[in-house]
Amino acid sequence: MRVHKLTIAALAVAAGLSLTACQGDSDNADGQSTGSSNSSSSSNGAKDTGGKDTDGKSADGENTAVGGGGSDGASDGGSGSGKGSGTDSETAKCLTDHLEITAADGTVGGDPEETVVVGFKNAGAKDCLLTGYAGVDLKTNYGRVSAERTGQEADPVVLKSGEDVFFGVTYPKNDSGGSGVRVEGLVVTPPNETKSVTLDWPGKASLPVTEDGSGTAVQVGPIGSAGQGG
Repeated sequence: MRVHKLTIAALAVAAGLSLTACQGDSDNADGQSTGSSNSSSSSNGAKDTGGKDTDGKSADGENTAVGGGGSDGASDGGSGSGKGSGTDSETAKCLTDHLEITAADGTVGGDPEETVVVGFKNAGAKDCLLTGYAGVDLKTNYGRVSAERTGQEADPVVLKSGEDVFFGVTYPKNDSGGSGVRVEGLVVTPPNETKSVTLDWPGKASLPVTEDGSGTAVQVGPIGSAGQGG
């Protein structure tokens, strides 16, 4: 039987490599339970049906040990340009436990690719700082698909208490006529964090498959690269 290759160059069939744990009992990079945070092995974005993660549980009760591509298992936010207005060196980074993470379909008619818009809302009492890129993974029936960074400039964002900020995740349309790769969930890790949240996937049900593995990659933009609803 011929094995079809995914169009997405970033597909990682990571069976056995990702660790899952209930939110609030996360795993660290060594696979040991820390009770507070978990690490991840790849980047990842979708809809938090519960709306909040401040109680230590994601929408489906799962906290998946995936991250945003940092070598130490944390989401590597990348370096900001320092141009973000109101940036305060004393402002603490935004923690997963203090963010409400949501996602929605943000595709506009006529766009060549599909888009999911992910939102971070500061549910904490104090301002916090987000810099760079979040980690984004798509969970599929073939394994994990790690989103590639677009390479856009990533300015630091001071997120005031109660405010939101959004970024986009783009992925190819499945016009192949086949069932493709089924998307089963979205895993998001805030920049410079190790704790991830697993969300329902609000986009199209599948990604295309081709014989030669060619095609468009799943990509994630920097924090602030999308407006509310796309």
